[in-house]
Amino acid sequence: MASLQKLRSQRWLDRDEFRSFNHRSRVMQMGYDPQDWVGKPVIAVLNNWNDFNPCHQHFKHRVEEVKRGVLQSGGFPLELPTVSLGEVLIKPSALLYRNMLAMEVEEMIRAYPVDGVVLMGGCDKTTPAMLLGATSADVPAIFLPAGPMLRGMSRGQTLGSGSDAFKYWDERRAGTISEPQWMSIIGGIARSAGTCMTMGTASTMTSIAEAIGMALPGAAAIPAVDASHQRMATACGRRIVEMVNEDLRPSVIQTREAFLNGIAVAMALGCSTNAIIHLIAQARRAGQDIGLADFDRASREIPVLANIRPNGSSQYLMEDFYYAGGLPALMQRIQGFLHLDQKTVTGRTVAENIAGAECFNDDVIRPLADPVYREGSLAVLRGNLAPDGCVIKPSAMSEKFLQHAGPAIVFDDYPSMKKMLDNPEADVTEDHVIVLRNAGPKGGPGMPEWGMIPMPVKLLKQGKRDMLRISDARMSGTSYGACVLHVAPEAFVGGNLALVRTGDRIRIDVPGRSIHLEVSDEELARRRSAWQAPPPRFARGYGWMFSQHILQANEGCDMDFLRTEFGDSAGEPDIF
Repeated sequence: MASLQKLRSQRWLDRDEFRSFNHRSRVMQMGYDPQDWVGKPVIAVLNNWNDFNPCHQHFKHRVEEVKRGVLQSGGFPLELPTVSLGEVLIKPSALLYRNMLAMEVEEMIRAYPVDGVVLMGGCDKTTPAMLLGATSADVPAIFLPAGPMLRGMSRGQTLGSGSDAFKYWDERRAGTISEPQWMSIIGGIARSAGTCMTMGTASTMTSIAEAIGMALPGAAAIPAVDASHQRMATACGRRIVEMVNEDLRPSVIQTREAFLNGIAVAMALGCSTNAIIHLIAQARRAGQDIGLADFDRASREIPVLANIRPNGSSQYLMEDFYYAGGLPALMQRIQGFLHLDQKTVTGRTVAENIAGAECFNDDVIRPLADPVYREGSLAVLRGNLAPDGCVIKPSAMSEKFLQHAGPAIVFDDYPSMKKMLDNPEADVTEDHVIVLRNAGPKGGPGMPEWGMIPMPVKLLKQGKRDMLRISDARMSGTSYGACVLHVAPEAFVGGNLALVRTGDRIRIDVPGRSIHLEVSDEELARRRSAWQAPPPRFARGYGWMFSQHILQANEGCDMDFLRTEFGDSAGEPDIF
């Protein structure tokens, strides 16, 4: 058992004073006895479940398995439900609410008699949100990944959620898919609880959580409905009690080197572009200086080894990755790029965690000598169109657009762009560059996943499947194509993207890491003098607060007042 001096919960429950009497009486009102909590760590199980979130449907059961593990190790578990961000149903963007969930997690940990927390998440924004909140609260915490769903199936074909949705939607728009085929795809692409089984944002972020040391080794890839996932949930419950006894907090685990491990693993996985935003935000919450340059440096050095959709022409999904050895096997293969001495939630180092890890399929987790893609998943471009950077995913695009120049077709909003995309007579070729602006953090609002701009139907009918597209939006981690994203500063706040006009030539050079609007500085200055800021997106509530305080993509889209330099509000004076 933990000593009374180490238990934060004792301030609520074990003082001989009226407030403690009141707290104890209300806990007993719920049917508990002092034997349940005296001298025991109180563990909050933060359950990110609701009926709108299909990725987390199994959490109704997993929470009980976590509690079982807590009880086995001598803790006192209490479930604490949180806001749940079901990526596919929430509008206008789950990123808009990532920080709201992060604030809820942080404040609820502070407000209740909590000694340690199990964070149950996985659907895209829930993983970074829960880790952001727990990082700022800094009580012992362990992350429990939701796990990927089973592979999709339709008419004898394996389907990958997201990636194949985009692929077959284009085919339907091109007229190559019948209605029965389409209905079979709709019903077969997502057929169990769990997150996307492609290497989208969900598996990217749960893998990063494991790589930086905040999840148990091998946890990220376990399919959601596999019995191993149940056992992992119970193991999380057991381990968090031990972490409280050891006073093992996120601030001990989340060093700069730990985040560099996360970046290295992300590159080898062929990660989602969203990883940049979330990892920068989390690192800075932990007081670590991580930025775009760290991602680009790792991308130059670390090849993509995980042969999982949407990278390349892979036939494999997360189930295959799990059976091939999962993240420990991949980390074993890139250990020369890792800081192996970093401590993790196990209490052991990365080196100890991956010792003995084996790869059982060299085509799913490639050797360093035979990568899926010779460089890492992402590339950061800079130039007069994106002074603070933008990102592209070269491992999931046509090579012909790695170096490209063409005339821009510019849109200020999605509806007007969609009219062109759906027009079979549109004046567009594959050499054009489609530009969508006012879709960033403030302009979206919440930087929606509009960055994988659909191919114009005219080009689809010509057999074209890729072209250069640029926006200040994000795209799904399951997306692909020659899409330049996260242009910073965004157009809505006056970034140079706001000054582009249809017909301007834009040039990108991915190997050279550059993006350039071929317009003179003098002409840009003239355009800027005539530019007028759009009206605010929100007049009240959380949206107003978000708009007032959100940082740009290159800074992680966190709230400015949640930065580490604002100090720690966890002093918890005795007057409370």
